[in-house]
Amino acid sequence: MRNSHGSGAKVADAVGVAATLTEGAVPEAKTPRTERGRRTLRKLLDAAAEEFGEKGFHEASVSSITRRAGVALGSFYTYFDSKDSLFRALVADMSEKVRTSARSALHEGMGGLEIERAALGAFLHFAAEHKEVYRIIDEAEFVDPASYREHYETIAARIADRLRAGSASGEFRDGLGELEAWAVMGMNVFAGLRYVVWGEGEVSPDEAAAGVNRLLAEGIVRR
Repeated sequence: MRNSHGSGAKVADAVGVAATLTEGAVPEAKTPRTERGRRTLRKLLDAAAEEFGEKGFHEASVSSITRRAGVALGSFYTYFDSKDSLFRALVADMSEKVRTSARSALHEGMGGLEIERAALGAFLHFAAEHKEVYRIIDEAEFVDPASYREHYETIAARIADRLRAGSASGEFRDGLGELEAWAVMGMNVFAGLRYVVWGEGEVSPDEAAAGVNRLLAEGIVRR
């Protein structure tokens, strides 16, 4: 970054460790009061990701999720009121994981383009290990539209902040904001769908991130 204007907020958001399961991180879940409770909640969320990822929301069942988690059926209701509330909590949990996967790849001193490449690369590596994220987020459009919209609006807002910071530092052109952020997010999401979910092994996550980054840097018009 060529000057400090706008960089402080960007670095504060970019640098950090992956978030752990803490109060408020999963708003639909009833907050555990003990470490054992937090571990149980984590087991339920992880089992739900597998169940919903394999079967979809409508075919998934609470009893199957608790079996996967190794948790008593009655314990489920200590943390969630229904399958719907678990699904909403899972979408929020996955959104948080997407955020922290990107943050973990960033560090002080990165330029704007470097940040975009690293953040996308981290997301693609995360998606390669958790392909169920695509099915679950896509299903949220119909199961819980508010969660679906919030997921993408939150990501777009973070990208927009980074683009504006890049403009302020002089690396990016002026006037970048929400529209460009949604366009960048669209490229990122569909690059992951094509090369991570559908085309495993054809192009590595890092190669896909580099290709998208090159498009950001050079555009598509012959110079």
